[in-house]
Amino acid sequence: MSHVSSQFVSLNVAVLTVSDTRTTETDTSGHYLFEQLTNAGHTVVERVILKDNLYQIRAQVANWIASDTTQVVLITGGTGFTDRDSTPEAVGCLFDQHVEGFGELFRQLSYTEIATSTIQSRALAGLSNHTLICCMPGSTNACRTAWQGILADQLDATHKPCNFVAHLGKKTACTGRS
Repeated sequence: MSHVSSQFVSLNVAVLTVSDTRTTETDTSGHYLFEQLTNAGHTVVERVILKDNLYQIRAQVANWIASDTTQVVLITGGTGFTDRDSTPEAVGCLFDQHVEGFGELFRQLSYTEIATSTIQSRALAGLSNHTLICCMPGSTNACRTAWQGILADQLDATHKPCNFVAHLGKKTACTGRS
């Protein structure tokens, strides 16, 4: 179970915001994730905002999975129960392995903040082509919960007793874009 390095490893991460209303200027959740990733020493290789369209989301994530650079994809938004929320359906079929614990732990952490409303979150994660894909709700508070409670540690190669870094493909370095 031990997948720990003695040194921090900078990861290449793509950030996708799924929203019918947010723009680069109003995307506080995507901005929060971008800041946390760069402050932690990771490289944001791309930051994209897409409308909640199952096929556009799936195509974008599939491109990142197939790329030579992207090791992690963080998706914010589209995980609720409205007619427009389609992130789980868009990306779940792309997973080689589901990371059931991500959604379970996210909802457990979220319960202390929003009580039973957390059951309306369909947060999920999986691995595909040695790329970690994590989907979380669109609110900045939900992104903060996911980052502080799960992602900061699991994207850190020095976190014990294990983390996801050892499971991610060794992909080439890329200069970040936002």
